Amino acid sequence: MAALRAAKQALRKEIKKRVGALGNEEKLRQSRIVTQKLLKHPKYERCRRIAVFLSMNDEVRTEDIIEDIFKRGKECFIPRYFSDSSHMDMLKLASVEDIRSLPLTSWNIRQPGDEEEREDALASGGLELILMPGLGFDKNGHRLGRGKGFYDTYLQRCMNHSKGKPYTIGLAFKEQICQEVPVEGNDIHIDEVLYEGM
Repeated sequence: MAALRAAKQALRKEIKKRVGALGNEEKLRQSRIVTQKLLKHPKYERCRRIAVFLSMNDEVRTEDIIEDIFKRGKECFIPRYFSDSSHMDMLKLASVEDIRSLPLTSWNIRQPGDEEEREDALASGGLELILMPGLGFDKNGHRLGRGKGFYDTYLQRCMNHSKGKPYTIGLAFKEQICQEVPVEGNDIHIDEVLYEGM
């Protein structure tokens, strides 16, 4: 167990260094390619209820994806993380403009405030597709998160929902693709990863 944790930590460090070396232009260029792949994806085209992360600086940009979700009249849900646990909810976004009014967390991520009343995806019709962030991915659908377990815990809850587990797509820079991501029992396998050159 300790060896696995150490392997994950070492890999996190290495990927952070690789992504950290990318300039903003390059991150935008790769983000555009990944976005194009997603917008043409049959799963994305079919799904109505989609959860997407609000990107941080070291992640594939999701602004254009969110715009497209609203343009196509789909429903968009974004994460609200609880920093003192691994609990996360997916809450409904009303519009693209809605994002600007959200408070910033200590991690510099915008998310709905704790007291805010919004539709919770699992309390209503569930989700059909979750677009996943991650630090690293391998080609077998293993994902290396930031170590808090938010998405693994959330997907576990989705599995208990009447709609079942949504389809999961990781969005990545090619620098985040690894030979192999070390995994433990509670790490949930994702269906697909989109990146440049796949």
